[in-house]
Amino acid sequence: MNPENAETYINHPTWGLLYKICMVDENQDLFTTLYAQRLFFLVANDVKGVKFQSLGRTEARMMLENRLRTLRRSGQPQEYDQLQSVFQRTFQ
Repeated sequence: MNPENAETYINHPTWGLLYKICMVDENQDLFTTLYAQRLFFLVANDVKGVKFQSLGRTEARMMLENRLRTLRRSGQPQEYDQLQSVFQRTFQ
C-alpha cells in the first residue's frame, strides 16, 4: 500500500487523537485534530522519539500546497488527486 493512501493516527498528549494529512518530508508529517481539524501539528519522528510542533492554519495550508506541487511535478496523479480532495475538505 502506498504510504500516502494509508490512514494514520497518532495520540497527542494534550489534544488527543490526531489524523495524518500528508507527508512533509522523510521524517515529518502534517497532522490535524481528528474531529475539528482546526489545530495542526508538524510531527517529527526520529531516534529520539516523536516531536510535536504546533502550526497555524496558514502554515499548514502552505505545507499541504507544497506537497501537492511535489506530487504534481513527480507525476503521481492518484496521490495528487487524493491529497487535493483532503486539501479542499480541510481548507475550503
